[in-house]
Amino acid sequence: MPPRARVLSDLISAFMLLTRLPVRGTPTPAAADAAWAWPLTGLVVAGLASMLGLGALWLGLSPPAVAALTLLALIAMTGALHEDGLADMADGFWGGFTPERRLEIMRDSRIGAYGVIALVLSLTIRWSLIATAILLLNPLAVVIAAVVSRAPMAVLMRWLPPARTDGLSRGSGVPPLSGVAIGVALAVAALVPAGMSGIVAGLTVIGVTLGMGVLARRKIGGQTGDVLGATQQLSEIAVLVALTSG
Repeated sequence: MPPRARVLSDLISAFMLLTRLPVRGTPTPAAADAAWAWPLTGLVVAGLASMLGLGALWLGLSPPAVAALTLLALIAMTGALHEDGLADMADGFWGGFTPERRLEIMRDSRIGAYGVIALVLSLTIRWSLIATAILLLNPLAVVIAAVVSRAPMAVLMRWLPPARTDGLSRGSGVPPLSGVAIGVALAVAALVPAGMSGIVAGLTVIGVTLGMGVLARRKIGGQTGDVLGATQQLSEIAVLVALTSG
């Protein structure tokens, strides 16, 4: 496949997998091969959500209301994919006592107490941080966080084996090292405009990724789609904290 056609195929695959945006075309057969493009999905969905937020701000809505609207748009465009992963991981990791039981709980479509707590905390913290970014006149914070937070998913897919013998993570394959490197490079590029805060954000995301990797290996012996989604959520929060502090 010619390089240009391969890039287009990877982009289609990335947007089909990680968003609910209407995309047509032929995706890359192995979803993990398109992992380099995952940060770009964050760029698009956060860019659109930020534009909506700026429009609402221009119409006179308060920063808290604009933050809620922006967050709602982000969730709608991704189909709450990452939020669902966070809730499932919280239920499984802390609701089961063996790797097998944890994986069983994570596959259950019903949400438990740990999942509710994790989801409420994630939504509340992100809403508060987005509102703070608006007050600080830092609309790029949401976009930067969305771009950077999607790179660690590819890192974990490359680093850890799938914890299941089936499922999305197993079927997606292993991202090539070159794809992981490009995704990380895109994340680093997104952090450059933030200066010193960007450096802090990058170091924090590295810590989150390492911590999630160690935790996932200890709890279930590898990674799943839920673990990747939870990593995205925690990384997004980490970046927003760094970009809205001090």
